[in-house]
Amino acid sequence: MVAIKNELDTVQQVKEEIEELREYVDRLELQSHRRKLRLLEQGLTFFLSYTILASMLGMLQFGYNTGVINAPEGNIEKFIKDVFEDRYKENMDHGQAELLYSFAVSIFAIGGMLGGFSGGIIANRFGRKGGLLLNSFVGIGGACLMGLTKYFNSYEVLFIGRFIIGVNCGLNTSLVPMYISEIAPLNLRGGLGTVNQLAVTTGLLISQILGIEQILGTDEGWPLLLGLAICPAILQLILLPVCPESPRYLLITKQWEEEARKALRRLRATNQIEEDIEEMRAEERAQQSEATISMMELVCSPTLRQPLIISVVMQLSQQLSGINAVFYYSTSLFITAGLAENVAKFVTIGIGVIMVNMTLVTMPLMDKTGRRTLHLYGLGGMFIFSIFITISLLITEFFGFVQEMIDWMSYLAVVSILGFVVFFAVGPGSIPWMITAELFSQGPRPAAMSIAVLINWVANFAVGIGFQPLKTALDNYTFLPFSVLLAIFWIFTYKKVPETKNKTFEEILALFRQNGSLVEIEASKTTSTITLVRPEDTPLDTDKNASYTPDIQ
Repeated sequence: MVAIKNELDTVQQVKEEIEELREYVDRLELQSHRRKLRLLEQGLTFFLSYTILASMLGMLQFGYNTGVINAPEGNIEKFIKDVFEDRYKENMDHGQAELLYSFAVSIFAIGGMLGGFSGGIIANRFGRKGGLLLNSFVGIGGACLMGLTKYFNSYEVLFIGRFIIGVNCGLNTSLVPMYISEIAPLNLRGGLGTVNQLAVTTGLLISQILGIEQILGTDEGWPLLLGLAICPAILQLILLPVCPESPRYLLITKQWEEEARKALRRLRATNQIEEDIEEMRAEERAQQSEATISMMELVCSPTLRQPLIISVVMQLSQQLSGINAVFYYSTSLFITAGLAENVAKFVTIGIGVIMVNMTLVTMPLMDKTGRRTLHLYGLGGMFIFSIFITISLLITEFFGFVQEMIDWMSYLAVVSILGFVVFFAVGPGSIPWMITAELFSQGPRPAAMSIAVLINWVANFAVGIGFQPLKTALDNYTFLPFSVLLAIFWIFTYKKVPETKNKTFEEILALFRQNGSLVEIEASKTTSTITLVRPEDTPLDTDKNASYTPDIQ
């Protein structure tokens, strides 16, 4: 009887402990919910705006150097031929000049691969802001070489300059989204993440406007056009030093709490920063088992494999969508569709204008509609218009003898390409850059950004070097492979990509916690496993350890 009474007392004690734990978990959930509501109330401050403006110059640099090589294609090919003739006293055929121009286009992406791959190492060693400051000197060096190409009368100098500016842009595409995602308030993270794409499209537009024949798209002006890439680098070097380092980097990576608090007070323009600090600490606790991990450890981690695959495929959906074919070769595409060369260059500027405007439209939608939804709309629209591009090119070929049909198809081709660009700006333009930074916590984030950005640049290089041979092989069917890939990416996004809108880094990490499978954690209903240890003085002969799995409503 005494043993039974002791057993009943122990069971009652366990029940009381479970009830206490239930109440404790409920209190934690309530505190977490209130903290999240307060985080969602944060607004955009002047100093946060200034910091984002200073950092986004890196992405403007990327956009400028992506688009700047397009318009002066003929001028650069002529320069390559002239240098070859001066050097070897013989003429270079047009095919060789085209090949060397393609190399000038694609070596930018090779530099981008190196820069993107190094981004995680630079971010951990020098910080997000520190890495951007160092990278500004790389950008200045690359821009100077490109601007002095004619002075040295050497196309090799152009290639080296394009490679170095590629390294600069690769680092920017890794560091800038990481920095912005870490300093942005929770409720503005999507919209501010779209600033990356706004900077890219603004850089593209500036390069397209300056590249027309009436401004710098001439035999004398194109080196200056390429050399103007020095401006964003110098401007960033002037503006960025007064900006704070990422508070997340200071608190979680460096363990410098006081510096993190100072940075947060400046960014939020208030002393009420405890919610931000607690959110960072929650992220730190959630990823302590991961710590700062290498790229190889990230690839081998079962828990992080799925978010890594999602990040990689999202980057591929941006670059293999066919958009870079439009950015690099839009002028020649419009000419193929039947437009005069001078008209084609102005329509190319129209692409930049549409990209900027659509990015501005998308910014408020990012935190209302959600990343996944916008990406699906973007990929779906691009798929439809890629089919129309192919149809317009085919009809132009088959009915080339009918002038009215050529004129009508030229308009269809222009509208299709512009529609293609519109839907790119809706989703694939900005979301892949931000989602990698959102899917990973502080420990694996730099390594994940390095891998994702490396894949992005590899795909960028493949399109840059392969589009002309693809166009030669497939002729008017050139966009069909992109159509197939867009359909595949749409299906993948629909099936595998989670929505990250208004989720903390801790909540996003929880999506992938259970054996690497996607599990949606709802704050209102959680099931926890609690292991209780019996007191050492219990007289029972049974095992002293017992596990209970209460359902906490």
